[in-house]
Amino acid sequence: MSITVYIPRDSGALAVGAEAVADAVLAQAHSRGIEIDLVRNGSRGLYWLEPLVEVETPQGRVAYGPVAIDDVPALFEADFLHGGDHALCQGLTEAIPYLRAQQRLTFQRVGVTDPLSLDDYRDHDGYRGLARALEMSPADIVEAVTDSGLRGRGGAAFPTGIKWKTVLDAAGPTKYIVCNADEGDSGTFSDRMVMEGDPYLLIEGMTIAGLAVGAEQGYIYLRSEYPHAERTLEEAIIRAEAAGYLGDDIQGSGKRFHLEVRRAAGAYVCGEETALLESLEGKRGQVRAKPPLPAIQGLFNKPTVVNNVISLASVPAILDKGAAFYRDYGMGRSRGTLPIQLTGNIRRGGLIELGFGITLKELIYDYGGGTASGRPVKAVQVGGPLGAYIPADQLDTPLDYETFIAAQGTVGHGGIVVFDETTDMAHMAHHAMAFCAFESCGKCTPCRIGSTRGVELLERIMAERGQGSDPAQVELLRELCDTLVNGSLCALGGMTPFPVLSALEHFPADFGLVAETAHA
Repeated sequence: MSITVYIPRDSGALAVGAEAVADAVLAQAHSRGIEIDLVRNGSRGLYWLEPLVEVETPQGRVAYGPVAIDDVPALFEADFLHGGDHALCQGLTEAIPYLRAQQRLTFQRVGVTDPLSLDDYRDHDGYRGLARALEMSPADIVEAVTDSGLRGRGGAAFPTGIKWKTVLDAAGPTKYIVCNADEGDSGTFSDRMVMEGDPYLLIEGMTIAGLAVGAEQGYIYLRSEYPHAERTLEEAIIRAEAAGYLGDDIQGSGKRFHLEVRRAAGAYVCGEETALLESLEGKRGQVRAKPPLPAIQGLFNKPTVVNNVISLASVPAILDKGAAFYRDYGMGRSRGTLPIQLTGNIRRGGLIELGFGITLKELIYDYGGGTASGRPVKAVQVGGPLGAYIPADQLDTPLDYETFIAAQGTVGHGGIVVFDETTDMAHMAHHAMAFCAFESCGKCTPCRIGSTRGVELLERIMAERGQGSDPAQVELLRELCDTLVNGSLCALGGMTPFPVLSALEHFPADFGLVAETAHA
């Protein structure tokens, strides 16, 4: 009887040698005459332990990591195939504290199953949500999603059910489902993990969305830097079609839904839904003025649902277990769970799925183990390159949409980047403004010109900080930020001031200012 060994095929694991480790394990087993069944699963998200090798035992899966090629012979000598003791042994995978304390709804299968096995997917509750949706009316599906409290797991956090109802009620026979998989925020990788580690989940979620609003065609607008995700999705779509989960007659219901992957244009602004639609139509990725909203006049001027990967991947569990089940997680108006990506200067970086309400301090210290450098935390940026910098004395802030909005920040895609006390926050503010200048689509003047002038102002302030920065320059920078916030056509220009203003507010010394000048 063969022994099942799991080694991830996830991009993050491959980047640190998982492919070579898999080859070494197979070669070592062959040389010893041992039969093993090697499954290339997704990553569990414990990236500080990758490559993580798991072995199926009667007690459950036992984990070893991080495993290098040179460790493989010693693992065999320690009888790791039967859970033998070794310095790299982490014990039962599910009992690892980092993983055990999580509330995995969206990521319940990632790292557990073979990503491309439909049997594995179904054996772990896959396609139960779709089966339930096929028994419901479109209005009832939309109502379930609305009642769950699910909000867009991107920048705006708009209620998903309201968006779907708008498309359902829109006139016309042709409608579309578009998945924004152009994951471009710094410190984020949850979309990629789903697409590489549990692709049928996204396919199921998009199919349910199609049934809900009367759309028969869907597109996954995929980040161009994700070749592994592209190959996995393409293969999963082929297999889902062959099994009757996509196509002209979904599971004998007579209902249609087709799905295609489209590679993105490689521009950050194409993560904005209207620029995404322009790019998907084959045009230059520039932001559209709203109204009309994409839900009324979207792809090819037809009513269109545009949701990101995690939003759509949350839907199958809602249909399977009910709106109340999902709504019971979280706090306030932030319902359900959020896949949090912990990165930057952190000892234990990875993915953590929990209900809204956990604090930044708990995430950084209880899960992340503090900074990798061992120095005190200086700031944390949440929500990508446009997110505000939160100082160390505000780490008790809970992850909640309204709390972050009140602090002029954003939860965004759930990415958290940690900086220690050696970080120059003036440099980070300059980086944010320069990022906007580089990535601007150029359509509106505040973003196109304002970001460039902002870079120049910051460079002047930073050049003078040894002699004491000119308060007039700081005031001019603040006025420019106000113009960007209130005059930009989309969130790229409108949110670029958040990191700049928060750095000025909390770290005036890094700009050569005293606190009174920074607040003036």
